[in-house]
Amino acid sequence: MQVVVGRIGRAHGLGGDVGVEVRTDEPERRLAIGAVLLTDPASVGPLTVANGRVHSGRLLLRFAEVDSRTAAETLRGTLLLVEVDPSELPEDEDEWYDFQLAGLAAVRPDGTQLGTVTEVVHLPAQDLLAVRTPDEREVLVPFVTELVPEVDVAAGRVVIDPPLGLFEDLDETPDDTADGTEG
Repeated sequence: MQVVVGRIGRAHGLGGDVGVEVRTDEPERRLAIGAVLLTDPASVGPLTVANGRVHSGRLLLRFAEVDSRTAAETLRGTLLLVEVDPSELPEDEDEWYDFQLAGLAAVRPDGTQLGTVTEVVHLPAQDLLAVRTPDEREVLVPFVTELVPEVDVAAGRVVIDPPLGLFEDLDETPDDTADGTEG
C-alpha cells in the first residue's frame, strides 16, 4: 500500500534542493538520506534522498536524480510516497494511515449512520474526512478531536459529532416563515 509522506514545493538555490511539505509524522524515518521515494505522477520517480536539512522552518531535500534548479522546478507539486505493509500501524495510537480510514463507517455518537469515509483530504491548515452520505453527497468534516472523538479501525467505524447543519440537507432546516408571516 502506498502512503503519501510529502509534497514537493518550489526549488531552493541553484543545486537542485526543493522545499517539501511534510505529510508524515515520521519524517526522520520516511525522508531520511538514502530513502527511495515513489512519486505521483509515477513518471517523475523514483527519487533517492541525497541530502536533507531544515532552513527557515521548512524541510529542504536534494535528490540524487536532480542536479539543477531547472530540474528541481519540474518536480513542483509532485507527491512523495512510500510503500507500507497494510498490517503496519503508526507508532502513535492516535495516528492512522489514510488507507486505514477509507471505507470506515461514519456514525453519530448515538450510532446513527452518517455515511462512509471515502478519503482523507490534506490541507495546509488541517486534514478533512470526506464522507459519502447515503444520498451520495460528499461532506467534508474537519478531522479534529472535537468533531471526530473516536476512530476505531478494528470495529470499522469513526464517530463524528457534527455541528448542526453539517450533515443536514438545506431542505431539512426549519423554515423561518412557517408561522405564515414573512420576515
